[in-house]
Amino acid sequence: MKKAFLFSAILVASLAVLGQDQVTPVGDVRKVTFAANQLDLTTANAYVRIQAYGAAIIRVRISNRPFQPDFSYAVIAEAGKPALTRNEKGETAGEINLQTDSIKVRIRKAPFAISFYTPDGQLINQDEPGLGTSWIGTEVTTYKHMQDGERFIGLGEKTGNLDRKGNAYTNWNSDVFGYSVSQDPLYSTIPFYIGIHHGLQYGIFFDNSFQSDFNFGASNNRFSSFGARGGEMNYYFMYQPSVAGIIRSYTQLTGRMTMPPLWSLGYQQNRYSYYPDTEVYRIAQTLREKKIPADGITLDIHYMDAYKLFTWNKERFPDPKGMIDSLHRMGLNTTLIVDPGIKVEKDYPAYESGLRENIFLKYTDGLPYTGEVWPGWCHFPDFTSEKGRNWWKGQVTNYTNVGVNGIWNDMNEIATWGQKMPGNVLFDYDGHPTTHLKGHNVFGLQMARSSYEAARQALQKRPFILTRAGYAGLQRYTALWTGDNRAEDDHMLTGVRLLTSLGLSGVPFTGMDVGGFTGNPTVGLYTRWMQLGAFIPYFRNHTQLNTKSAEPWSFGEDVLATSRNYINLRYRLLPYLYSVFQQATQEGMPVVRSLAIDYTHDARIYNPAYQNQFLFGPGFLVMPEESVQQFAKVYLPAGEWYDLYNDVQEQGAQEKLIELSAVTLPVYVRGGSIIPMQSLIQNTTEKPTDTLTLQVYKGSKDSRFVYYEDDGASYQYEQGDYYKRSMSFDAVVKTITLDAPTGNRASQFKYIRIALHGFAENNLQVNGRAVSTTDLLFSYLNPKPLAGEPNSFTVKSLVLENSADKIVIKY
Repeated sequence: MKKAFLFSAILVASLAVLGQDQVTPVGDVRKVTFAANQLDLTTANAYVRIQAYGAAIIRVRISNRPFQPDFSYAVIAEAGKPALTRNEKGETAGEINLQTDSIKVRIRKAPFAISFYTPDGQLINQDEPGLGTSWIGTEVTTYKHMQDGERFIGLGEKTGNLDRKGNAYTNWNSDVFGYSVSQDPLYSTIPFYIGIHHGLQYGIFFDNSFQSDFNFGASNNRFSSFGARGGEMNYYFMYQPSVAGIIRSYTQLTGRMTMPPLWSLGYQQNRYSYYPDTEVYRIAQTLREKKIPADGITLDIHYMDAYKLFTWNKERFPDPKGMIDSLHRMGLNTTLIVDPGIKVEKDYPAYESGLRENIFLKYTDGLPYTGEVWPGWCHFPDFTSEKGRNWWKGQVTNYTNVGVNGIWNDMNEIATWGQKMPGNVLFDYDGHPTTHLKGHNVFGLQMARSSYEAARQALQKRPFILTRAGYAGLQRYTALWTGDNRAEDDHMLTGVRLLTSLGLSGVPFTGMDVGGFTGNPTVGLYTRWMQLGAFIPYFRNHTQLNTKSAEPWSFGEDVLATSRNYINLRYRLLPYLYSVFQQATQEGMPVVRSLAIDYTHDARIYNPAYQNQFLFGPGFLVMPEESVQQFAKVYLPAGEWYDLYNDVQEQGAQEKLIELSAVTLPVYVRGGSIIPMQSLIQNTTEKPTDTLTLQVYKGSKDSRFVYYEDDGASYQYEQGDYYKRSMSFDAVVKTITLDAPTGNRASQFKYIRIALHGFAENNLQVNGRAVSTTDLLFSYLNPKPLAGEPNSFTVKSLVLENSADKIVIKY
């Protein structure tokens, strides 16, 4: 027995030193160097560098060889003030102590391990003792101790529950047509998550574009971990007093979106595909005839000549510019799909110029990589090279010159038939040459970047850019939709969680194919999805080839009426939505907000029964439910809530059973909210009436909303051409305050109507002067409700001139 045990021990020891079978830890610290804001360590098996990227962000970089030149497509921030300082007085022989104003860092020397604490000494996060960081061959992994009751949220476009505890995920951008509701990976990679425990929250962004894996206690009860198949261990640790603060820190690192064109927030009518041009005209004219507000039509791959990029099928679209100009006159913008594959075909202009300018991805022997997609065998631009991006800019003018102002980037995972692009394809990686193994996950990001820069330069105004694939930081250039979903109830709800997870991961402008891309929705599902679409950042109806038509009029008059009601609501809420997008540009806050942002430590929001509920901006609580249900159990978080349709007030922190209706989606408004609305328009080129209505809901807590206007199209807002006004509700001193506006632009509204919800007072004071209210009959679903109409109710209101002075309303 002893001999057998000894033999086993020798065998294990022998295997541990055999090449790829070896697990190599970082090891003991042997050398310490500290300069301003940077600690460098040499250990038995690695090099470690720790830096501050702000008081709340610590970067940890670990390599098993000397550090290579630093480069990232995701991170745009630089290390700097406030500096990381070393507290040598508190150190021991085996420990190094670092700190900023917000985080304390303790480093154990033997073996190397790192822990993060709050300024008052609470443990936030630590390496798992005995494991830490290690390599198996080229694969590097960091193991973190899993705290009691710890939850994990975020990680971008990932299926599964809001709380990711007990699951594992892989990041490898994939073309997953008709994916299942539990499939992983999907199309995009955002290796950033938020951990929650004991009243604390932190974020970890693992900036490594190789295939990466995250484990949140799957198949083990000891640790969470993150690692990659190659490259460095390179992560950013963030601590803030709130999840919203974590999102701000993450988007401080990776950037924030610019203001979108206003038209892109309107309703978009899509299909795979609308052709020929007469069909496009029919869709456009029907939208207008049936008074369905809309701002965009998208053309899928059938507009091309044999699917060749930067071409038009002349039989289907003999006059592209004429058609696009006609759509513009109808208030409709045109978005075109673009795929990265350039067909290998002699005399095809894009192919010939790509060869001439040497911009295609290549094998190690210098020959261009060839993969098969829609046009046949194709080469692919290297968007990780400046030369490739500049070539793309020249090609995109083929579209912008005929009036296209929306570019939809598809198939950019990279997708090819066979879905197995070889690893020995080379990427420039902006002067840091590498292989497909490192370049794959950033290809979609760089294609979207190229389209954004091309269209912005050519149009000299804001383009709309959409992508299917991407990497962390994609929000700087593009919106993202969740790919080829299915017309099923569980897909609709999975889509909601994909959007809230993307929002937690720094991407505010997101959408899913409303109605489902594959298959045919039932009448009930289509109706519910169209209602939900009104509360999604990118509201696009889309279905694939060989499915039933899915335009709002395709399911009968009742469905048309309900769909139109919610599209109408969307357009009346554009002042609110546009202001929420402006907040996203400043703070990184999403439009579709997981309840984990505002109610982080309320265990009930993670219950699978309630995890699909979300906030649309700060004010609306949306409760998606399956179309087949007649009743639903919902959860109202702490605070006061008003039923959107009848103004009935409910107290929060309660579960509630509600009856569902085919004609309304359950939605509540948070007490204290200020919701700006306008009159109904049919598209964003139309001007609303001269009165902005502020729906003000009485609550027990203070709140603030920043209202925002600009021209909706240009970048002049970056030079101060905007109108911004902070509006606040104070529950203690009982005031509604509109601060003096800022910016160089005048508001488009001459008057402001204040509509008061939940207020019993008949007499108010405006800047110290007594005023009387009048009754206003109001409905969210119908612009001009009739007395006694369902979903209409009466509120107190008053109308004021939209003065440039501060306005204080005391109630």
